[in-house]
Amino acid sequence: MGDGVLPAQTIRQMIADGAIAADPAVPPGQIQPASLDLRLGMVAYRVRASFLAGQGQRVADRIAEFEMHRVDLTHGAVLEKGCVYVVPLMEHLALPGDVGGVANAKSSTGRLDLLTRTITDGGVEFDRIPAGYHGPLYAEICPRSFSVLVRPGMRLNQLRLRRGNAMLDDAALAALHAREPLVSGEPLISGGLGFSVDLRPKDGDLVGYRAKPHTGVIDLDRVGAYDPADFWEEVHSAQGRIILDPGAFYILVSREAVTIPPDHAAEMAPYLAMVGEFRVHYAGFFDPGFGHAAAGGAGSRGVLEVRCHEAPFVLEHGQVVGRLVYERMTERPDTLYGAGIASNYQGQGLKLSKHFRG
Repeated sequence: MGDGVLPAQTIRQMIADGAIAADPAVPPGQIQPASLDLRLGMVAYRVRASFLAGQGQRVADRIAEFEMHRVDLTHGAVLEKGCVYVVPLMEHLALPGDVGGVANAKSSTGRLDLLTRTITDGGVEFDRIPAGYHGPLYAEICPRSFSVLVRPGMRLNQLRLRRGNAMLDDAALAALHAREPLVSGEPLISGGLGFSVDLRPKDGDLVGYRAKPHTGVIDLDRVGAYDPADFWEEVHSAQGRIILDPGAFYILVSREAVTIPPDHAAEMAPYLAMVGEFRVHYAGFFDPGFGHAAAGGAGSRGVLEVRCHEAPFVLEHGQVVGRLVYERMTERPDTLYGAGIASNYQGQGLKLSKHFRG
């Protein structure tokens, strides 16, 4: 098997072989076409600040250094907005020497502005698992817009495993688009496939949502339970532009409909920092089959989780705000996004997380 992202069937084999272990065991629904969902453990540690373990150090020792108090999650507990928590995950790894990984927040996690990053023993970067890593996994969680109610076993982040160099360079990406169009319209290929923001919708003038500053708690197990108006302000524009406020969090949507072929995966990455005082958020994995006809799609637009930084910024229709980095799979997954599995966002447009009605 060559270089590439490992598909669902290989992940299942790694679980059988003990390279991925968990207590309790990994249920089948945790395995996605090109990633593994990770589950929260039984306790959350409220810490003074975000941290990385650092070379040669264990996360457990750093928790002891920064812990303020611990929260028993057994019967559910609230993680409060603006606080930082570290939660041991149920999964731990004993990866082969040629397999490493990258983690990311799940789509619904990102759409709640729930900053969730994976840290490891000896780690010097967030969300990066070095090849051959043996050890536990932890989630650092910082609710930034809404306080959330969590329980053990909840899946806020996910792990994508890869062997070698899986990324397509611009020439390979252009060749793939020529064989199988990846985006509606003319592709912007530069360090990935560029995409822009849609601020001129075909119907009406609703272009996005902005998180309200003072809201109630969101129970992450409740799907379709909340009135969007209790948590979000609608953002309207008749001019094709909006002004982003510093510190505010927005849900917007890409102008382009994108497709991920069944033998590829993709990750949303921020565009260049010099384009403006904002960042597209980090919930970035796109599974094989997203928006693809083989999985019941016809192109799906990317939902953009946008946070403005130091200064107000004018965002205009068609402005490039991010890019999709495509990667080869080692082989086609035996399941695809939206094809016979619970996929909440196939064929999506502007859409809040699954917790909200409508």
